Amino acid sequence: MAGKKRSSNELDAADRNAMRDSTFAFPRVRKEPLNDARHVRNAIARFDQVQDVSDRERDEAFRRIQRAASKFGVEMTEKSWRELGKPSATRKSSDKRRTPTKAELSSAPSKRELYDEAKRRGVQGRSTMTKSELVKALGRG
Repeated sequence: MAGKKRSSNELDAADRNAMRDSTFAFPRVRKEPLNDARHVRNAIARFDQVQDVSDRERDEAFRRIQRAASKFGVEMTEKSWRELGKPSATRKSSDKRRTPTKAELSSAPSKRELYDEAKRRGVQGRSTMTKSELVKALGRG
């Protein structure tokens, strides 16, 4: 039976067990290995998900990640571990699409109503438009 082919930077249990504690961002709990650029990026992304560690351990882990990022050419803009896991300053929560409320949905015009308005306004191509296309064509979205 053929073995499963692994990527060169994937770690299995034996690989992780063979690593020195100092290779991990959180050595006491052996979390977030820092052995290559991919794992450093992963440690940055998952930093706030590590449980059962003190703030002091987080301080040291952040310094370890900064050193590893420098070593492997990974860009880090964060200056403190408290910034990790936070939404990017370029994307605010208000920028995210939200699900309309039931009230908004019930008050929204139907496709038929939009089509009738488009017909009254003489919108070209209305018969093949979707509801969202009709909304845009009528300047409602």
